[in-house]
Amino acid sequence: MVPIHVRKYLESRAIAGPWKIAGITERSFDGAVVIPALAESNNLFATLQSLAQNPADILSRFLTLVVVNNRPDAPLADRIDNEHTLQRLATRDPSLNCLQLAWVDASTRGLELPPKKGGVGLSRKIGFDLALTRLNYGSPSSLLVSLDADTLVRPDYLTALIRHFQEAKGQGAVIPFCHQPGSTPDQDGAIRRYELFLRAYVLGLSRAGSPYAFHTVGSAMACSAEAYVRMGGMNTHVAGEDFYFLQHLARTAGIAQVKGTVVYPSSRSSNRVPFGTGRSISRLIAKEEGAVLFYQTACFQILEDWLALVSENLELEGMEIKARAEKISLHLAAYLDGIHFIKVWEKLKKNFRDRSTLMSGFHGWFDGLKTMKFIHYLSAGPFPRREPEIVMPELLQWAGLEPAEGIDQQLALLREIQIGEAY
Repeated sequence: MVPIHVRKYLESRAIAGPWKIAGITERSFDGAVVIPALAESNNLFATLQSLAQNPADILSRFLTLVVVNNRPDAPLADRIDNEHTLQRLATRDPSLNCLQLAWVDASTRGLELPPKKGGVGLSRKIGFDLALTRLNYGSPSSLLVSLDADTLVRPDYLTALIRHFQEAKGQGAVIPFCHQPGSTPDQDGAIRRYELFLRAYVLGLSRAGSPYAFHTVGSAMACSAEAYVRMGGMNTHVAGEDFYFLQHLARTAGIAQVKGTVVYPSSRSSNRVPFGTGRSISRLIAKEEGAVLFYQTACFQILEDWLALVSENLELEGMEIKARAEKISLHLAAYLDGIHFIKVWEKLKKNFRDRSTLMSGFHGWFDGLKTMKFIHYLSAGPFPRREPEIVMPELLQWAGLEPAEGIDQQLALLREIQIGEAY
């Protein structure tokens, strides 16, 4: 039986379209792993094979849902590739019989994604929304898990996820990740530099005390169905959908990192979206000037001072906090003017009467997006982004970590700290 609040979501917020689940009979599951696939016939089945190595009893309780998708204007090669994927899914590879495997055709003529909004965000939303109709809401925590068609998982993947949601207070999660090695020396060097960039950013946020110090990787996130419905579901951004999804989830349900497993996203280059891993790898391989430069430590130090200023002075009026912010940095004060801090702060104080809810309300406003924009604002002004050789020694020292020489050692250090395992 689908709960009333889920039915209301499905009636009012779920994606409307011709898409349906195929390949599996009507039954309910404790969770669903949703995998968008656009021209992924060379990668998808390796992903499915890795998922199939998870315990059979758990796999029997999880729906594995592949959303094969493209827009009407997709290149012919992509549409042909999707046809091959759909055909292969329908043939039911015996090695995948342990999976409760289903798919959504969002590729065939008449079923394609809309031209303007068709992308990975909409693909994930289609999968998640349809999966809601197949979940067992009598289970302790019906789960929605996001994976990508070029990402490998370990045999402990689902076990770790179930354990996490049984023990965690929050209903959102990020999963530790480690990119697959590149297929060439140039590609491998590019992905290692890019992953270090991602980890350095999260390290800086963590050291600064930001509640948004977690990685936003689309193939490494999960939530309860309850949290998904409460937050209004997945957005339809054609890029950055994972960032917006996770920051909204953090505000409404809380996020913690899963322990005991790792996912392995692809290291390949891509130009499908204007930013993100694939685009960054392409720029690095092409040796574009200024590709993937790092944020200076001073940006995070100013952020730390700003967050501490607010948390230690919740009783003050907005004008006084702004005046004290000027003493931290004139650039911080200018940024606060641009986002109308004084006016917003007075509204927050009216809506949140006690200290804990006021601080929560502040972080709901000064969210992950405003934080990132603030770091970008400082980087466009007094603290321009630099090469990792310049940034990383100071950042590691500020974070209280042992010095490490070069990208390889620095990446190994941050992987061990942030994943909880040595790599």
